[in-house]
This record gives sequence, structure tokens and C-alpha cells, in this order.
Amino acid sequence: MDHPRHLVHITQIPVRWGDMDALGHVNNTVYFRFAEQARIDWLVSLGMKDIVEVEEGPVIINASCTFLKPITFPATVEVRTLIGKPGKSSLPTFYEMRCLGEDTLYAEGAAKIVWWNPKTGKSLPLPDFIRRLYPDE
Repeated sequence: MDHPRHLVHITQIPVRWGDMDALGHVNNTVYFRFAEQARIDWLVSLGMKDIVEVEEGPVIINASCTFLKPITFPATVEVRTLIGKPGKSSLPTFYEMRCLGEDTLYAEGAAKIVWWNPKTGKSLPLPDFIRRLYPDE
């Protein structure tokens, strides 16, 4: 069953000349960087200033992207980060990428976050401050 997605953050990222490939559009790998930057910006906005060398935190266990329309330079990409219904230790995240000022969806993606202990490599329950982001139905 599909659950509603809830918008939690919007990030704007300028496209750099070097983001393009020989075909004259943003290289497919860069879309994953856009999603990564949006995810980090969102986590920092939640107060997670230190994401490196932590006792617990988020790790990505899968990621996907569907490329709908090529993005070209110059542009600023608006990445909307949405979340789905949390699991015990995981949170589905979703990304919508548009060029600033346009309604056209250029790409959409997803990444599943698992909360974990990097020293043990084991998952942990999602913290309450993450779980509270998804409204009860």
C-alpha cells in the first residue's frame, strides 16, 4: 500500500558548467549528487550539524533516479525532499528535481535511509525527532 509523502525541505543548487557531459546536459551521476546535497541540507536543518564520526546516524541503503528531461547549463535546480511513512529503523525519502521557476519535473528519485551505529554496523530505531516529521494519519 502506498502511503502519502510529505514535503520536508527544499534546496536550490546551481548547475555548474562541469556538471554537463559530452551530450550537453547534466550527467546522470550529478542527479545523485543533487539528491545527496538536498538530503544533507535537510539533515543539517534538523540540527544534525556533525554527520561524520557520530555514534549513530543515517546511512543510505539504496538509491534510484528516473531521468525525465535533460537539465542544461545555465540553471538552478530546485530539489524537493519528501518523506514516506517511517519503519522501525528506516525512512523512505523521495526527491523531485525541477529547474527554478518551472513546474516541469526533470527527474525524480528515492533513497532509503536506515538509522545505524557505524561502529557496530547494526541498525537502530529511528530517533523520535525523525519519526515526528511524518504526521499521524
